[in-house]
Amino acid sequence: MPSDAPSDRDATPDSYVQRAALLADLGRYDEAAGELADALALDPHHSGAHSTLASVHLAAERPAEALQAAEAALATAPGDLPALVSRAMALSDLRRFTEAAAVAEEVLRLGPTDPFAQRSAAAVLADSRNGQTAIDAAWRAAQLAPRDPLAHLVLALVAGRLGRFELAERAYHEALRLDPTLAAAADEPGIVRLDRRRYAQALERVSEAAVFAPVPTFQPAPEPAVKRPVERVRPLVLFGATHSLVTAILVAFVAAAGGAGSQLLAGVLAGVGLLALGVLVGRLPRGDRFGGRSGRLATLSVAAGPCLVMLYAFVGTPWPLVLAIVSAIAGLTLLTRMG
Repeated sequence: MPSDAPSDRDATPDSYVQRAALLADLGRYDEAAGELADALALDPHHSGAHSTLASVHLAAERPAEALQAAEAALATAPGDLPALVSRAMALSDLRRFTEAAAVAEEVLRLGPTDPFAQRSAAAVLADSRNGQTAIDAAWRAAQLAPRDPLAHLVLALVAGRLGRFELAERAYHEALRLDPTLAAAADEPGIVRLDRRRYAQALERVSEAAVFAPVPTFQPAPEPAVKRPVERVRPLVLFGATHSLVTAILVAFVAAAGGAGSQLLAGVLAGVGLLALGVLVGRLPRGDRFGGRSGRLATLSVAAGPCLVMLYAFVGTPWPLVLAIVSAIAGLTLLTRMG
């Protein structure tokens, strides 16, 4: 043991764990594991030593040993998030994807407002091909910690694996804007930077299908990588609601004034509205383009408006116009709740 190691008289499990962490960050994983073995010899139930040992083995690409250490940590401290994350990573590295996904879902359940839990689980679930759950967790992590570059890096990783390369590139650029050193993270040693290295290496593999160009430091920062669902559907819902309200009221006034052309006017305006809504829907990103159930309901509500105005063009009774106004108000209400 090196001369600066703690003496037998002064040694404590915590001192060995601290020294192990320093050695691991220098890439000296075998020596770090030896220090942790000394810590566990003093206290076999020291959860921190077991958890750190799991990280050391993961960094050294020894997933079987990492799994054993993570399970020992959980035996002494059930529900410990870092140990659970290490267990999920080890299972994923061992290609035991079903078990890894089950552990990741437990991490999500234990840390619904913890960005570390959300992004860690998202990365594991992406490995396990649990696409929708992974992207939801990655979005949540980026929303909970918008200044955390790792949250955006995981979002880029998950989006890339789902084939959403535009979102992946934007999230990757945002991660680089927040921390330009991430561009070289795939070669960093240690356990403190373990997450950075794993995510960067995984993203390199994904980038074989889509190239993410680095962001030069002299360029203006790109727009934020994460758009909330309400921001995606807001232009569509606002246009649809405004068009339905204005059209229904205008057609009603023409009809009340005895205008014979109110039904013809309704048909023309309804056709224009449906065409414009179709264009706006086509511009939304693929995947869950409406941002969930509320977004879909809001879109359907405002899309019903032009359909009801078109119905008036055929039947000539005022009730479709009234329902068009109601549907527009319902769409705006749902948009407000999404916000």
